[in-house]
Parts: sequence; structure tokens; C-alpha cells
Amino acid sequence: MNQHTGRWMIYGANGYTGELLAALAARRGERPLLAGRRRPAVAALAERLELEHRVFDLDDARAIARQLEDVDALVLAAGPFSETSARTVEACLQARTHYLDITGEVAVFEAIQARGPDAAARGVVLLPGVGFDVVPSDCLAAALAEALPGADELELAIHSRGSMSRGTLKTSLEGLSAGLVRRDGALVEIPTASLRATIPFPKGPREAVAIPWGDLSTAYFSTKIPNITVYMALPPRTIQSLRALAYARPLLRRPGLIRLLQRLVDVAVVGPDQAARERGSVWLWGRARRRDGEATSAVLRTPESYSLTAEAALRCVLRTLAGDAPPGYQTPSTAFGSRFIAELPGCELTFESSPGGATSTP
Repeated sequence: MNQHTGRWMIYGANGYTGELLAALAARRGERPLLAGRRRPAVAALAERLELEHRVFDLDDARAIARQLEDVDALVLAAGPFSETSARTVEACLQARTHYLDITGEVAVFEAIQARGPDAAARGVVLLPGVGFDVVPSDCLAAALAEALPGADELELAIHSRGSMSRGTLKTSLEGLSAGLVRRDGALVEIPTASLRATIPFPKGPREAVAIPWGDLSTAYFSTKIPNITVYMALPPRTIQSLRALAYARPLLRRPGLIRLLQRLVDVAVVGPDQAARERGSVWLWGRARRRDGEATSAVLRTPESYSLTAEAALRCVLRTLAGDAPPGYQTPSTAFGSRFIAELPGCELTFESSPGGATSTP
């Protein structure tokens, strides 16, 4: 990696994941500019880490752009990204500032991808999903596609026992009204938890349910594989509860109800503490398959998801500042290659000598 030169900002630095990133950057000798909406929280964090800070909101793209005039790259860590990303991307294009975020929202990836030509014309990198969503899964998808050229189908699955931060849970609430898969290149809505599978993880098979994970957008862009399903391993009772949500689908499509649930999350939820992050780990499984029946599968082990997010986001912004990512819309693997995941401590990708397969259940 080339040595970077440039000034960068973390917006949402006082949030759970933003603070992890800011603290890691400071320990590594980086001097990011911390920013957010809430002056007391941002100022207190900046004072503790001995970093500069700014306070502004994300209501107007031109006003955001003025805050970015002396900033070469921005990491957006304030969600839900369906509300924060569009104006911030526009501001970054106006200011010619590289944009990165830690979103996992399919619609956000799709919207940012549509701004790719504008970004390329301005020499700006648009690189959403630089955390656990979707660095490991995107690199796994790209590695599988490279191992099996011409693959027609991609399955990815995630197994983690870690708890969620406020931001991740608030984002997840927006995906409760329906499931999502990619079929013949198109995103297709399915009933919540209607597609299940038994995934052959290394420590034993796990029941899983299809989820609207960001790779339904990013892996398609990275690999061009037209049929993609992403699963999350969950306890059977949780899967049954999710299936029951199908009856509440009209309610879950009401923005007012989702905003109310998100406010409750702000009050009731905190992320995993340091001890939980240090002992946690995540397994990812993936399989690519061609129409002729040939398939290849691989497993990827990573540290706990929020520890990985901080490490991955930091490396992504430093590599972007060093000029390693091409201008325009990128995914982690198109920016830095499928082996980027191997640069992150505690990550190990292994191709299976006797590929297993997920057994699907409608």
C-alpha cells in the first residue's frame, strides 16, 4: 500500500461504530477530523482522542460540501444510510471528496452505484460498504467468481453470535417488510423468511434464512453473477418469528412505525463491549455454481463484526487516499482485489477441497 497524503473525516464519529473507528485511527497515529450533529458528544470524543472536530448536520448538500472543502475523503458512519447517504454523496461530488460509508442497505448501494459515472468524471471514489457490510462477503464473492469463471449462481451465508449496535439494528428494521434475492440479474422481493437453507458451516450445519444483505447489490456488481442469495444463520425460533412477520407486512411498510421502532432502539440498545468484541468471531460460507453443475465453495473466518468494521474502514480510507482505488463507484473487491480481506488481521479464507452445498427449504 502506498503512503497516503490527505485529510479525512469521520462523520458520525460519536456513534458506536464511528467511535470505534476514531479510536483505532488515533491509536495508529492517524489524525481524522471528527464530525457529527451533536456538539457535546463530538467535542467530548475529540478532546479525549486529541483530534479536531466539526459540528454540522446533513440536511443540505451544498452546506455539507462547504464543510468538505478541505477534506480529501469522508467516512460516513451515521445512519440509517437511506436518510443520510444521498445528500452526502452529492456533497462529496461537489467538493471532489472521496466518499466511503459502512452501509449494508441494498437500496443505498444501488443509488450510489448510479452516481458512478458522475464520480468518475470528477475523479472521486464512491466506496460504500467498507465495514463488515460488505468487505468480507464481497471479497469472498469475488474470490469464488475468480475460482469458477462463468458461474451462474452465488450463495453466501453468515453465522455470528455477536450483538448488534444501534445503527445496525435501526437499519435492519427497514428490511423487515420483505426479503430480497437476485434472480436473472434483477432484484426480486420475497416474503420475509420465506427462503430457508441448511448451511454447511465448518463447526456444523446451521439453519439459515435469506436476508436482504448488501451483497445482493455489491456482489452482482463485483462478479456479474446473475443469481445471488444471501443467508443469515439464526435460531429456529427466530426464523419462525420472522416468518410470522409476513402477517404484519402492511404495518411494517409504514415509515412512521419504522421511525418509532428506531427511536425505541436509541433508548434500549447498546453495542457489544470490548470483551465481547475480543472473544467474538464470524464464519462466512459461499458457493459459486455453473449451469453445467460444476461448483466451488469456500469459508471465511473473521473477527467479531464491529472490530472488523473499524479495521476494514480504516484500511479502505487510507488506501483510497493513497490512490489505490480507481475513481467512480467501487466495491471493496473492485477497489482493492479479492485478496484485500487477507490484509485484515484474523481473517482466513479457505477453499473447501470437497465443496458442500446449502440445502434450500421454501
